[in-house]
Amino acid sequence: QVKSCHLSAALLGEDSEISQEQLYELLKYAALGKCHNAAQPSWCRIYHQSHLAGVVVVVLHEMSQLHFYRFYLQFKHLRRVFRHRFTLAPSANFPVSLYGEGTNLKPQNTPQGLTSTSSECITKSSDLQCDPIIQRYGEKKQGLTSYTLTLEEQKKNDYPIEGSPGCKGYISTECDQQRTDSSPLFGLDCEMCLTAKGNEVTRVSLVDARGQCLLNELVKPESTVVNYRTRFSGITRKMLLPVKTRLSDIQTRLKKMLPHDAVLVGHSLNSDLQALEMIHPSVIDTSLLFARSEGRRFKLKFLAKAVLGKEIQCEQKLGHDPTEDARAALELAQFFIEQGPTKVAQLNLEMLLTAEKLAEVSQNKAVLQPQGCGFQEQLNEPPPLSKPCFLDCLQVTGQKPLLLGRQGSDSSGLCQSNLSTSNKQILQRALEDVPLSKFSIIQFSLGPEYLASHLHAGLHEKVRSKLTDMLTIYAGPFEENFCMKSVKKEFGRCGPIQSLTVVTETFQPYVCIQYEVLEAAQLAVECLNGAEVAGSCIKVQRPVTAAMLDCNVLIKELELDVENEGVIYVAGLKKSLTETDLQEEFSQLKDLETLFLPKDLQSGKHRNCCFLKFQKTQSAVDAREAINGWTMKGSQLRSRNALAPGHLWRWIWQMNHSNGKQGKHIFYEKMEQHLSDSEQDLRKRVKKLDQHIKKLHRSLQNNTLCVVLFPGVNSTHGSQPGLGLMGIKDDEGRSAC
Repeated sequence: QVKSCHLSAALLGEDSEISQEQLYELLKYAALGKCHNAAQPSWCRIYHQSHLAGVVVVVLHEMSQLHFYRFYLQFKHLRRVFRHRFTLAPSANFPVSLYGEGTNLKPQNTPQGLTSTSSECITKSSDLQCDPIIQRYGEKKQGLTSYTLTLEEQKKNDYPIEGSPGCKGYISTECDQQRTDSSPLFGLDCEMCLTAKGNEVTRVSLVDARGQCLLNELVKPESTVVNYRTRFSGITRKMLLPVKTRLSDIQTRLKKMLPHDAVLVGHSLNSDLQALEMIHPSVIDTSLLFARSEGRRFKLKFLAKAVLGKEIQCEQKLGHDPTEDARAALELAQFFIEQGPTKVAQLNLEMLLTAEKLAEVSQNKAVLQPQGCGFQEQLNEPPPLSKPCFLDCLQVTGQKPLLLGRQGSDSSGLCQSNLSTSNKQILQRALEDVPLSKFSIIQFSLGPEYLASHLHAGLHEKVRSKLTDMLTIYAGPFEENFCMKSVKKEFGRCGPIQSLTVVTETFQPYVCIQYEVLEAAQLAVECLNGAEVAGSCIKVQRPVTAAMLDCNVLIKELELDVENEGVIYVAGLKKSLTETDLQEEFSQLKDLETLFLPKDLQSGKHRNCCFLKFQKTQSAVDAREAINGWTMKGSQLRSRNALAPGHLWRWIWQMNHSNGKQGKHIFYEKMEQHLSDSEQDLRKRVKKLDQHIKKLHRSLQNNTLCVVLFPGVNSTHGSQPGLGLMGIKDDEGRSAC
């Protein structure tokens, strides 16, 4: 049964802007797992990464968060399918930040003119037959019992053997040889000091198959220590002074801890067992597992870096960490068993070792170079090694990334095609080739005629203007000498107010209120229209403009947005309440998952509203009904369904506080006619683009991570943040978190 992959990301709040480095972090881990220094991203978590069917990244070239919300109704598929969104910081060179520095992928023009990948760094099939790993184990993947040392191999490599003359007095773990491919693995490593007797154990570490430390114990040697070997062992005289544990104690503990079919894993494990004076029948020795010719062996430090991407035995540390070494050996064995000999041989470890040594020589030469060397001599030096791109690492492990795009839409040279290539042609190639690739980058574009910076600036003004109208309500009429304080208090119970002014152009006074969040404005319309405020029965409405004619449709779609499922908005809170206070007050609500208390992004002060996210949609409905009418610390609460995710909340705030919010710049007025002429066609193109992504998404296998990126824009008219949508496709066709 295939385990289901899923994402976990807590980005409900306004601090959900993701940097290009964090995005790279996610894609690298999704593509490589724990290999090549790929770690779980810091801002979200992928569960069961090894079961991912693939990774597909869709890049919408030269588009930003602005495009998504300007054409929100047209992006019907994107807003309904992808459960998680995040603001993406714009980058001066998006391709480099996405693919990583040092990428060696240089696609050629293929007959179709769309994509190609280089495979020069992949070991050829014919070369694999000569690899010592293939010669020893064959090409097929096997169970762990195929990699345990035979009795003859143990004798040959100086392992303690039952009945051998040199093993008198040695303690047996009493484990039998009835091991299977399901037998548990344990990583073991010891540190030794030189005593009058010889090498004696001074520290022992044992880790289980999950890498959890079961034993990490200092041991008092029986004989006088001659050399602590602190540089390697990390052991000092001071550390051993209070230690009471003896070797016999460790032997007893190990016998109790190891099950009858335990398989011990270590690097040159014979030395550890000799020092422990113990005999164990089932062992995997990683110094022999990763076979080399002529009896040579790779060092553990090198294998950890080349295979796992982990730095161990760092020079900054005092001595080796036996737990770290035991865990590294264990993970190396697990990698070998899971990937099989062919994948390991394709890593071409000999080549990587040679490259590492050359780099060290080059670095040492640079350090030792005397001052005053001529410029010409520097030109003859080899270029510095660049940081490896994870796409290069993919190729080294035998996985060919797929890159599809349009010529002129990417300055990186990664995606080349004929000028006539359209989004439709790219989609057709993607439908054919994506199932054959573990990692794909598909780039669509609206076309060069829609990427001009002045058009982008015009879109910005239109979106800013519409958002301002949606955040604004008019209320009245009031009596001539109405109490402004009462009005502000009543409307403030709906949410944080940006501004409140009196409209004097009317026969009777009205007020114009601009809120900071969409939910507050909507709540005011729903709760206070027809209510009595400051002694008057008032009408509450939004501005009536051409752009606002579809406001109700937009509000409804925002409410149904997949990212707002199970999220409600609560207003009327006292600003003195802390997040801890609110957690306590709302603790009685069933299935409450997250509480987000917005802050003013300038002052850092809490607002008088919050968002509550529930595990189940029905629990959110029940909570909303219960909260309406609640009194908390003397303040009556109001609640409704959420409309704006955290990243949109931040964006609205920035637009409200951007320069030029008081009126249109003459620059925008001059191009309004041009915008209205082109925007109708642009809507059609966006709708078609959404349909392309829908078709591509439907064709993906379940458990495929899909990330859609609006990269953001940097132009002379300012920068626009990007937007990311992501999820792992599930059985229902959604990209779930």
